[in-house]
Amino acid sequence: MQIVDVVVIGAGPAGSVAASYLKKQGYHVTILEKEKFPRFQIGESLLPCCMEHLDEAGLLDAVRERHFQKKTGAAFVKGDKHCEFFFSDQFTEGWTWTWQVKRADFDNTLAEATKAKGVDVNFECEVTRVTCSADQQHLEYVDQDGQSHSITSRFIIDSSGYGRVLPRLFDLSKPSAFSPRGAIFSHLEDSNRTEIAGSNIFVHSFDNNRSWIWAIPFSDGSTSVGIVSDKEKIMELAEEGGAGYKDFIRNFEDLHGRFRQSEFRFEPRHILGYSIGVTKMFGEGFVLSGNSTEFLDPIFSSGVTFATASGLLSAKMTHKHLSGQPVDWTREYEEVIQRGIDVFRSYVTGWYSGDFQTIIFADDINKDIKKQICSVLAGYVWDQSNPFVKKHNTILPTLAKVVRMNQRTLAAESGS
Repeated sequence: MQIVDVVVIGAGPAGSVAASYLKKQGYHVTILEKEKFPRFQIGESLLPCCMEHLDEAGLLDAVRERHFQKKTGAAFVKGDKHCEFFFSDQFTEGWTWTWQVKRADFDNTLAEATKAKGVDVNFECEVTRVTCSADQQHLEYVDQDGQSHSITSRFIIDSSGYGRVLPRLFDLSKPSAFSPRGAIFSHLEDSNRTEIAGSNIFVHSFDNNRSWIWAIPFSDGSTSVGIVSDKEKIMELAEEGGAGYKDFIRNFEDLHGRFRQSEFRFEPRHILGYSIGVTKMFGEGFVLSGNSTEFLDPIFSSGVTFATASGLLSAKMTHKHLSGQPVDWTREYEEVIQRGIDVFRSYVTGWYSGDFQTIIFADDINKDIKKQICSVLAGYVWDQSNPFVKKHNTILPTLAKVVRMNQRTLAAESGS
């Protein structure tokens, strides 16, 4: 039986960040990853805040060497309305750019860099049983050849993402409060990429705020294009090999024919009902990080940022715990991660209710307000000096109400 200090379940961004950080502290760390890398994943547009996490884990240089597409902002479009945010013009002091990445390449880069640091990274290993206690954790897993193995550790970090190993084994999952949605997507040749489209992510809202399209350009000349909508709409677009999706992307008016003649690099794929939460983020001998905690919605590209943020913090708390120091897992970990999740939850809610769109598409959006919103979009959702973070649960509906009242007043005055 193998004995290590920490087992990390999952080699995605959360797992690689956690394992790399703990290796720097001198721990014997093993990663068990169910899939074979490189493997496809969505969540391709990063946020500047995650650059700090990659840097602290010692993984930033490895990613920099891949020359991924630089991302300096994000644009939102709704019919003839357009609002662009540049991270260089934000309220919070921090990174002013990040990358847009093909996740197969990005995740594999992180995993290989983590392996190069001396972490034992094992692919195609499925965890089947876990027993936890105060001092010793026992895991059983099956490798690619179907052989069973056992491993014992002092602690477990579950970064298994959509696999949600411990939430599934320990019955920790809880349903999301959001309406069931889905996404359908592919990578397309983007020979018609214009200077206006640029290199940043574009988000196109339609269908009365219920649906939207992402367009995420990559450095190789291709672009990730996805549609997010109600589950029923996505299922309809996915029929007959994604024929509805292909037709929609080629003819959607706000894309101005950008992908009308584009070749698809792979047949459209779809996911349904991705929003989910957990009843708790830690327990005796383990902690959850990344999408094993909660996944909200892809609208603001928060997934990787929460993965790296929670991966890093879970590793720091694990280090503190294994060093013999007391850890208040509720206050020092769960409440911290939950605060960030709650901020983005308010913005996701505001997107689909229309409040967020009412604010950003206003003709005279205040410059200071735009800076503060920009910091949220950059992932700095723990900055309590930002009113749009501190008052996240009330500020969007309140401000949207004021904007609508002003619009009605102006309309009435112009009509008279």
